Amino acid sequence: MNARAEPTHVTPAFDVERVRADFPILQIEVEGKPLVYLDNAASSQMPQQVIDRLVRYQSTEHANIHRAVHTLSERATAAYEEARAKLQRFINAPDAREVIFTSGTTEAINLVMHGYGRKFIKAGDEIILTTLEHHSNIVPWQMLAEETGAILRVLPINDAGELCLDQFEPLFNAHTKLVGVSHVSNALGSINPVRQMIALAHARGVPVLVDGAQAAPHMPVDVQDLECDFYAFSGHKLCGPTGIGVLYGKAALLEKMQPFKGGGDMILSVSFEKTIYNTIPYKFEAGTPPIAAAIGLGAAVDYLSAIGMDTIARHEHALLQYATAQLNDLPGLRLIGTAENKAAVLSFTLDGIHPHDVGTLLNQDGIAVRTGHHCAQPVMARFKVPATTRASFAFYNSMAEVDALIAGIRSVQKVFA
Repeated sequence: MNARAEPTHVTPAFDVERVRADFPILQIEVEGKPLVYLDNAASSQMPQQVIDRLVRYQSTEHANIHRAVHTLSERATAAYEEARAKLQRFINAPDAREVIFTSGTTEAINLVMHGYGRKFIKAGDEIILTTLEHHSNIVPWQMLAEETGAILRVLPINDAGELCLDQFEPLFNAHTKLVGVSHVSNALGSINPVRQMIALAHARGVPVLVDGAQAAPHMPVDVQDLECDFYAFSGHKLCGPTGIGVLYGKAALLEKMQPFKGGGDMILSVSFEKTIYNTIPYKFEAGTPPIAAAIGLGAAVDYLSAIGMDTIARHEHALLQYATAQLNDLPGLRLIGTAENKAAVLSFTLDGIHPHDVGTLLNQDGIAVRTGHHCAQPVMARFKVPATTRASFAFYNSMAEVDALIAGIRSVQKVFA
């Protein structure tokens, strides 16, 4: 069994074909055509090295973690906590205690809403969000506002899909208690100036939650450099398993927060008179955690780190530039979101063709894209479209796959000509 943590064939000169060999699923066919997987903003694929690590855990290490003294439990506990340390290094968190395993970005944001929001945000307090947010960074705050009487304020975007940063500072007042902002828009790929926004918020004593689901897989993330208070991301977008994610939180804030869930492992002692909660991060990890998934995520960040997040970002940017130039040459195609600073996400519409039809016909050519509102309906409303077709790239995508996408779109247009 291969238990490598590093990519098999990566060389200093990035060779995408050698990297692709690490991904079994990229070798399959769909509808008799080679798979062209361009749905990475929804979920990335998993390299063999991560699959092998999951199999090794399930085959030779599986047991429940913490408290037990038998060998398998000690091995599983060590691997689980080692994964936490790997994630700490991956985002440059000051302390492993500040890394909380969740089921994903959505649960991480809900954890902050329940643990911080319900304790510190009251009637009349205000939360600043942006038009670019995924539903998972809107709905929890709406729920809190309905429960408490708090108020949501929204930073708009311009026609390019960029935040109107000149309108950010005026949103603050004495009632502002939290800012929630995506690092990268899942619908448009816009990279938001979160470091600048965090500095503006902190100058007014306001903490900031960053939704990093679309940033962590595609660029270096340094939470100390950003100085964010919370940072959330998901494993399945990061070449890892589903059902696992991370919430980074500053220790001083986490220690003040109330637990999101009650149960085993998040306590120090329990009586019917009083429960004393465990220390962080365990205070927020009730019950049996996703042990295998956490270990798999640790293997995934080993894999990505061995390639280098800077290298990944450069390759994906080259894909974005190449694809953007070709899409702009297609008559009847409208790119939605043309921010100057973008991740490798291309959302578009085709005149007279519904996105679902585009996605269906592209699938017949083996091309996987996402169609719909992308859990970002306020973005769709801003651009007056019900849905878009979204092609989202990862480091294992190639220029040849961009060519396949362009050829596929031309074929779709011919069908509806």
